[in-house]
Amino acid sequence: MDISIVIPLYNEAESLPELYDWIKRVVDKNHFSYEIIFVSDGSTDNSWEIIESLKQKDENVKGIKFRRNYGKSPGLQCGFTRAEGDVIITMDADLQDSPDEIPELYRMIVKDGYDLVSGWKKKRYDPLSKTIPTKLFNATARKFSGIHNLHDFNCGLKAYRKEVVKNIELYNDMHRYIPYLAKIAGFNKIGEKIVHHQARKYGKSKFGMDRFVNGYLDLITLWFTSRFGKKPMHFFGLWGSIMFFIGFIALIIVLSMKFISMIEGNLRPLVTSSPYFYISLTGMILGTQLFLAGFIGELISRNSTTRNKYKIEKEI
Repeated sequence: MDISIVIPLYNEAESLPELYDWIKRVVDKNHFSYEIIFVSDGSTDNSWEIIESLKQKDENVKGIKFRRNYGKSPGLQCGFTRAEGDVIITMDADLQDSPDEIPELYRMIVKDGYDLVSGWKKKRYDPLSKTIPTKLFNATARKFSGIHNLHDFNCGLKAYRKEVVKNIELYNDMHRYIPYLAKIAGFNKIGEKIVHHQARKYGKSKFGMDRFVNGYLDLITLWFTSRFGKKPMHFFGLWGSIMFFIGFIALIIVLSMKFISMIEGNLRPLVTSSPYFYISLTGMILGTQLFLAGFIGELISRNSTTRNKYKIEKEI
């Protein structure tokens, strides 16, 4: 099979028939063998009924229905698990992503050899309240991930080699960082294509401003786990040692000052009157706690069932 098109959706009943017809025209024109996987993420309208009706007239249509709303990442993960095409293409169901981009995305994967191609909606029809935070978010994502050639990490229109989606796992809201997840899994040939962004035709956006806050938290989590997930002592042990060393130096200073004052016959100042005394206690306590956190993390990592699970590209 040439293409699997995975479309997560939430209450997009009005746009589904038009989206399906548009995709159908494109794949038939280019003679692609295909499947369209609709994932209804707890929709409360009649989206599922429409998916069932599309299935009746086209056996290439498949559907997944969640009992409740889980989010975009779980929807994509379930779609990726079931996808059988050599190239997997994702797009949103609100008609803001153009199916006319499918042939070129497919070509970039098959002919140009990219592992992943991400869309870039260079000209957007979104308000400034959305575009400005998006620019800041993408700048931060480029800095943390080291993928400097991508302008829009969160674009729903992407294409992947089959091996990519079978070797990454999406959870929480990690769909924003699929290129970063792919890079962590060892797929480094990541490209970008300028795609057409259409104004929303039906309904309204299902995402609020909280996605930007959650996005930064997920980015920090992903960066931390990718660097220290299998070696937590390298982080906690390092900073624990530094904090303990600072506390120890401060304690030496306090004791030296007290010793000098005793030699001079002055019993004051008291040890507890020096701020260095409290700095030393705080530093040594924090250092010990961080070191123990790293030690516990190492024990958990060593007992993890995935501690020796690595991505193998080839084996003979």
